[in-house]
Amino acid sequence: METSIAESFENGTVFITGSTGFLGKMLTEKLLRSCPVDSIAILVRSKKGLSASQRVKEIYKQSLFDRLRNEKPDFMESIKVIDGHLEESSMGLSSSDREWLIENVNFVFHCAATIKFNEPLELASKINIQGTEHVMTLASQMKNLKGFVHVSTAYSHCPRSEIREEFYQVPITAKELKNRFVDKELNTNISQDWPNTYTFTKAITENMILTNGNHLPISIFRPSIIGCTKSEPEPGWLENMNGPTGLVTGVMVGFLRTVPNIGSNITDIIPADYTVNALISVMWDTVNRHKQSNGVSFEEPKIYNYVSCVESPLTWGRYIREMHDQYYVAPPLQSMWYGFYIFYTNLIIGSILRFFLHRIPGAFMDLMLILCGKSPKMLRMYKKTENMIDLLYDFATKQWTFDNSNSRELWSSLSKDDREMFQFSLEDFDWKSYIKSYYYGIRRHILHEDLNNVEKASSKNQMLLWLHQACMVLIVYILLQLCWILIIFLF
Repeated sequence: METSIAESFENGTVFITGSTGFLGKMLTEKLLRSCPVDSIAILVRSKKGLSASQRVKEIYKQSLFDRLRNEKPDFMESIKVIDGHLEESSMGLSSSDREWLIENVNFVFHCAATIKFNEPLELASKINIQGTEHVMTLASQMKNLKGFVHVSTAYSHCPRSEIREEFYQVPITAKELKNRFVDKELNTNISQDWPNTYTFTKAITENMILTNGNHLPISIFRPSIIGCTKSEPEPGWLENMNGPTGLVTGVMVGFLRTVPNIGSNITDIIPADYTVNALISVMWDTVNRHKQSNGVSFEEPKIYNYVSCVESPLTWGRYIREMHDQYYVAPPLQSMWYGFYIFYTNLIIGSILRFFLHRIPGAFMDLMLILCGKSPKMLRMYKKTENMIDLLYDFATKQWTFDNSNSRELWSSLSKDDREMFQFSLEDFDWKSYIKSYYYGIRRHILHEDLNNVEKASSKNQMLLWLHQACMVLIVYILLQLCWILIIFLF
């Protein structure tokens, strides 16, 4: 009888890179809460004057770990902090830590990456490509390694319109790219088909794994846009403004007033807890396939696209509309203006709308701040936010056809108990309740507002609505007067 997912980790040691990131923290929490692991080693680097251990101590105070803290108060005893840096060839590991990892680790989840779309190519390559190579080198020395899962992205080959669960050719290999950096001969057009350095370096990394990873029990996991949690460890948990979250938050508080017209396009959002469950299931499948091969290398690593558009497509229009429905019920108290937005399709029209709806109000607010003796910040915030929207533009306006046969086959192979504990199928997914949780997750975890202020927030929002309507009437009046003056002047 095949071992269950949880049982496959029994008394095992897990090594996680990227453990301080959103997905890495979720993965650590789920493994400790649902699987009988012996220990989890997490790779953490010192940062901003804090040691790796100090950073970890602060991270595990977050509300994400409240449920785990209640169920397993001593969970920190199962965590081993490894101080290291992916970019360094030796990963910055002490000789004792390296030896411990080689002797003890059974499972490797490589989640670490720089996800900044505008990261300089050389730095993105050091972290995403060379960092992966360093982890694979270490893994190849591990004496009891059972499985290795590399977290990529569903958009690694975004220049293609159809993305299947397979490897694709890339314009340059990891070794060639590294040599060009050394020789200072990098052609800046090498990644021109990719919209950013993140997806480009992920594509190169996958090619490197295909070339160098056959000696490892390795798989590649490609998630799409990771949203808030559906239910575990709590509904609506999230911690950053990446992707759609930043766009919605900006509209909710009245900061963003014009956005690209993407209503009919599909947004491939996947819940964070479902993503972690799928990732753990991929490890289980990887271990089982390696067992069945009796240690013989596979022809090539298996790829799992984890997307929502195949079983349960969601449009941007529905996402934004249902978010706005919740806004009417519980608007944020810290709103700076009534929540409204004007869509644009033409980029020139978008620039004009940004000037009138963002830059002019931003300049006025900055003037008020200067007069109050404070530092101006609004124009700077608008520039940063609009740059983020521009970086995401390709992903919001372009449509892809994804194949996720391996992920669906994996789900079909799970037992009833495993499906309940590691739910990740998106068939017949309840987007309405999820988007509601998403909205209140933003309200609680991003804006740090609870539901006790809803009455006060609604009252303020009504005043902002009256002010917004008054401004609209004034603008229409001014435009009519200008038209009247123009008519008189011409005739």
